[in-house]
Amino acid sequence: MDGPNVNFKFLNNLQQEHGELHGGRQLISVGSCGLHTVHNSFKTGFSAWNIEKLLRAMHYVFHNVPARREDYTKLTGTSLFPLPFCGHRWVENLPVAERAIEVWPKLKEYVEAVRRKELPNPGTSSFDTIEAANKDPLILAKLQFFMALSRTFCPFLKKYQTDEPVLPFLCRDLTELMMDITPFKLTKLDTDDQKNWVSAGLTDIGLGAESVLKVLQSKSSNRVGDLTVLEFRRDCIMCLSRIVKKMQEKSPLKYPTVRQIGVLKVSLTKELLASVASARTRYRIYLDEERRKREGAMRGLKRKALEDELEELKKKKGVLTVVCASLQKDADQLAEQAENKSKTLMAEMITKSNTLRRRFKEKCCELKNVESELELKSTELRHMP
Repeated sequence: MDGPNVNFKFLNNLQQEHGELHGGRQLISVGSCGLHTVHNSFKTGFSAWNIEKLLRAMHYVFHNVPARREDYTKLTGTSLFPLPFCGHRWVENLPVAERAIEVWPKLKEYVEAVRRKELPNPGTSSFDTIEAANKDPLILAKLQFFMALSRTFCPFLKKYQTDEPVLPFLCRDLTELMMDITPFKLTKLDTDDQKNWVSAGLTDIGLGAESVLKVLQSKSSNRVGDLTVLEFRRDCIMCLSRIVKKMQEKSPLKYPTVRQIGVLKVSLTKELLASVASARTRYRIYLDEERRKREGAMRGLKRKALEDELEELKKKKGVLTVVCASLQKDADQLAEQAENKSKTLMAEMITKSNTLRRRFKEKCCELKNVESELELKSTELRHMP
């Protein structure tokens, strides 16, 4: 569909219409897509390191530039290039990060060759990003940490990217993925409070990142100190904190339906299985009953409107009958009175009498039309179910 705000607006409209049709009943809501929440949480967590910017730059610096790709291949002796980064599926960029780590030594050769002016400077923002990352001694450790978290989250995403009914297992798996506490406590956990953080030395940053740090600390030249390593570990903790906080904002765990559905704790009796098997039939019967109620209500409204219209026609017929009788009577009286009058007065009274007779005929015609319409409406009412 569209963006999350449009989707939520659609859901609100659907809930309102469903409530109007089914006596205020609402559809079960478990929040926005949990998969997108995980991806967006990853994006928030690694925003401080600009991982996205670097991985995009590594791909675009050679993308659709044959001459630059040829220079890179001749210099490094490899035709392996970085993969494109997907900005809306962060966790699924695990292969992108793996390829980035694989080609990083060759990419450093390319950057150094450009710096020595052995190759032309691309002069692009992508190259500037790569050059800046090359000066960061911890860049490989950051990519390794990104890979470690991706490997942790990927099984969860693959399991729940399905049309199968897996909602009863979402609470348990999502809680285990984030932290080993109760789901409700997890939604209330203050991730900004450093009292809830583990110590930097005990932080699990993955074997890859640990190996990179050991190599950096063992170097005789450009050695990374203990303080730098400690700061990196604290950055990893902050990254994890941001991920959990973002997931808390729109996590399905906020909804009681997700936390309290426990299909594994329900005794599957014969009665329950029979009830579930006939649930669809009962639902259809319910919908048919509701439809008949609506149709009955509509027929009642239509009958009431027709009865009101008949009543108005009867009143109109009565008024027209009285008017016709009055006009005929007045016309006859004027004609009789004109017989004994002088010619001038006789002519004037005969003219008035004729005028009244014309109005009498008009009203009689109108009365006839009302009677025809009244008969038609009466027949329609008699045949109405």
